This record gives sequence, structure tokens and C-alpha cells, in this order.
Amino acid sequence: MGDGRAARVRAAILAGGSGSRLGGGKATVELAGRPLIAYPLEAAVEAGLDPFVVAKRGSALPELDCEVSREPDEPTHPLLGILTALEVSDAPLLALGCDMPFVTAPLLNWLAERDPPAVAEVGGRIEPLLAIYAPADAERLRGALAEEAPLGAAVEALGPERVGEAQLARFGEPRRLVSSVNTESDLAEAARLLTD
Repeated sequence: MGDGRAARVRAAILAGGSGSRLGGGKATVELAGRPLIAYPLEAAVEAGLDPFVVAKRGSALPELDCEVSREPDEPTHPLLGILTALEVSDAPLLALGCDMPFVTAPLLNWLAERDPPAVAEVGGRIEPLLAIYAPADAERLRGALAEEAPLGAAVEALGPERVGEAQLARFGEPRRLVSSVNTESDLAEAARLLTD
């Protein structure tokens, strides 16, 4: 786009999941001495995207220097975090998982310049938590949530631009950029990759 839209995009770091496979409190899990959520949050700040965190009332969070929006406790569906974020923001919204330590500021800045909806796609699979949404997408996503549609199917139904591996590769190894930390083995692998 080149019109400086990235400066008007907000970044929502979604931290409402239970993190049960990591023992709970995913946002607070330490990776190389820092809370896991610190990595995508720092990338969003560096990209100038006005970040905020969306979490359930009972979600454990470290001390944060940004706005925190609380989503309802029910339903427990990842679409709820995106919808809560869209309700808070009147601007295009870049959604990120709190467990994505390898996203980079240049990637987020570039993605923020895309026309929403646009979603990263790696290995033939879309990544709804590395995507940009427009406020107008909320209505269709709300309908998908009411039908308990899977997250990927709900985002696919928006007809998003797919940001493929060739585009992502400008910013790093695509699988690494979209990787998330869901288990103890993921955490150990992320710690290893940070030292590469």
C-alpha cells in the first residue's frame, strides 16, 4: 500500500488460551529468561502497531506496559479473542498469538500494510493468529462463532489474501516465523532456536 497505514493498525496479542499443555499461564511461561508474551509484544511495538493484549479474566499475565482487554470467559474458542479485539479497535487489526516468539517487526509492519483480511499461510495451512482483519470482518466472524465453526474455516470464509511462504521468506524462515509454543518440547526447541 505504501500509504503509511501500518501506523494506524493496532496489534492484538491474544492470550486467552488455557495453555494446558504447558501447565497453564502460557503468556507467563519463561523463554530465555523472558515471558513468552514479551516476544510478539516487543515485535509489535518495534513495528509501531499500538499493541494491546486480549485475555480472559483468569488468564495469568506478566506485568505489561500496554492496554489489556478482557474477553468473556465463555465460550472458550479462539475466535472470541479476535472478536473481542475487533470490538476494542476501530482500525484494522493485526492478530498475533502470545506464544509466537519468532515474529519480527519488519514482517508485522509489512503485513500491516496489506488490505484486510490477509493471513499467513505455511505448508498449505493458514495461520489465523498471524493475520490482519478489518472491523467489518467482525459480523461474519461473530456468525461463525455462534455456529462454533473451527477457527481456520471461519477465517477461510472471509476470503482472505493468503500470504504465502515465498512472501514470508523475505523476513525469515517461514515455519519458524509462524511457529507457536504449545508444549514443553516446543519450548525447548524455541530456546534452542533463540541461541542459533
